[in-house]
Amino acid sequence: MQKVYTKIDSIIGNVITVRAEGVKYGDLALVGDSYANIIKLDNDKVSLQVFAGGQGVSTTDPVRFLGKPMMVSFSDHLLGRVFNGAGVPRDNGPALTENMIPIGGPSVNPAKRVIPKKMIRTGIPMIDVFNTLVESQKLPIFSISGEPYNQLLARIALQAEVDVIVLGGMGLKYDDYLFFRDTLEKGGAMGHTVMFVHTAADPTVECTLVPDMALAVAERFALDGKRVLVLLTDMTNFADSMKETAITMEQVPANRGYPGDLYSCLASRYEKAVDFDGAGSLTILGVTTMPGDDVTHPVPDNTGYITEGQYYLKNGHIEPFGSLSRLKQNVNGDTRNDHRALMDGMIKLYSSYKESLEKKSMGFSMSAWDEKLLKYGELFETKLMDLAVNISLEDALDLGWKILAECFEPNETGLKTSLIEERWPKALS
Repeated sequence: MQKVYTKIDSIIGNVITVRAEGVKYGDLALVGDSYANIIKLDNDKVSLQVFAGGQGVSTTDPVRFLGKPMMVSFSDHLLGRVFNGAGVPRDNGPALTENMIPIGGPSVNPAKRVIPKKMIRTGIPMIDVFNTLVESQKLPIFSISGEPYNQLLARIALQAEVDVIVLGGMGLKYDDYLFFRDTLEKGGAMGHTVMFVHTAADPTVECTLVPDMALAVAERFALDGKRVLVLLTDMTNFADSMKETAITMEQVPANRGYPGDLYSCLASRYEKAVDFDGAGSLTILGVTTMPGDDVTHPVPDNTGYITEGQYYLKNGHIEPFGSLSRLKQNVNGDTRNDHRALMDGMIKLYSSYKESLEKKSMGFSMSAWDEKLLKYGELFETKLMDLAVNISLEDALDLGWKILAECFEPNETGLKTSLIEERWPKALS
């Protein structure tokens, strides 16, 4: 029998406290007609975060504990649907109540994981060729406000060779939400996509629930044998929502006011990435915006210790330097025999191009070699780095050879003679 409490001790923002016994951390409650979840237990003093906010809540409102955690429906009926951070439909479709599963559970036992060994093709050369995305990988996209990170995620959602896309939006502008929805619908990807969207106008607590909703659903799809890609934007908004709650609860702040368990909260989400033995996989790409382009900010700084590399999105493209997929060597040796060598060779030459560009900007005279590097760098940036480029891995590798042949003699590339004899474009040799 559910016990009803009618005396609320305090209301601070969207957090209320009440005296109660026999309740568990993370369980749901009804405060009047609004849902809330338990976020802190101190003996019989229970703190709850009200989803709809504390406005309108009275100290005499009834509080009824439901004895179960936050849950979300799971079935194939989720595909093509859009929900808010509380799992309520925002697409005017029917509510889903069958097969409810808890959110925020533990990550998978490492003994049940297998070594990642399959690439996820995206059609983006700076990912597929130079920093391959691997199934079950967890990677952030480090960016700053104003960069086209949501456009990049939308392209990946449209083109990634996976079975299911789960998109979790946190603190999105309404225009960004509409952009994702319209882009996926027009591109024909909505049929295998589930969206959990928290907009900037929605209650703060829903922002903290979005990753758990998205990952709980994704994990079940993966257990059913699906290759699932989870796209999260923006994890800094998620951390800021946690920070707001911690301040409301008067917790002792850590670095720049963020809660002391920021690392654990981020890790518990990212560690959901897994390749199941005998089932599917769950891969995570999460945008992390860096306030002031500061990579030492607590959110990107902690994220870098958890994830397996990062993509740096700067000046409208994925940076060759700084971007890193630590698992790419697990797969790019099996794609094509020239993949790894061409990747290394082109990046070395691009590094030399940057040095020549700096010499030119300082007024030094340009040698014939410098001129070749300048031509190469311009072709590399326009034909491979530009995010508008949309070609397969094999076509991107062939294009790489064409760019090299257009700018250099074969012996100037630093590549193996055997590879050059096999792959060098004959018409340009």
